[in-house]
Amino acid sequence: MRGYAALGVENVSKARNAGAVIRTAHAFDAAFAFTVGDTLNRREIAHADTSKAIEQIPLYMFASPRELALPEGCQLVGIELTDDAVVLPSFRHPRQAAYILGAERMGLSEETQDLCHHIIKIPTRFSLNLAVAGALVMYDRLQSMDRFAPRPTMPGGPREELPEPVFGEPLWLKKQRRREAAARDEK
Repeated sequence: MRGYAALGVENVSKARNAGAVIRTAHAFDAAFAFTVGDTLNRREIAHADTSKAIEQIPLYMFASPRELALPEGCQLVGIELTDDAVVLPSFRHPRQAAYILGAERMGLSEETQDLCHHIIKIPTRFSLNLAVAGALVMYDRLQSMDRFAPRPTMPGGPREELPEPVFGEPLWLKKQRRREAAARDEK
């Protein structure tokens, strides 16, 4: 898959929740994880994360939304239950994206929502655990942007294999053959 994704949290009060989200980022091969505006430290997060994700992927900690610094071209995508949020199954993920989840009870701050390029929501009856919500968004991204074999038409039906990519001959070889053909036609 081209591009990259990151997963982060804002104002999370429980180290276990932050650790679970960062573990989810690691599981889905995120380029990095981040926290914004929380009072947790690396030791607390590492203690809550059994996969030791912060030893495997970078963890950036920003004191406030104003200090949030993302790579050039990276779009911030808020995950929040708002009336105007795009429903996840209808959302086209940016190639370079950082997804952010809000605090357990408060959600994303207005300041962070204002920084977001997009706000998406998972179509559920009520809010989900932070790590579960992060996993659903990362899975949807993976499913919509990567190449997979088509689903069977019947439940439990045979699975088609992913076709091997077919590439034409190298461009320089095509140009050489065209020049040779043009030279023969001129004679």
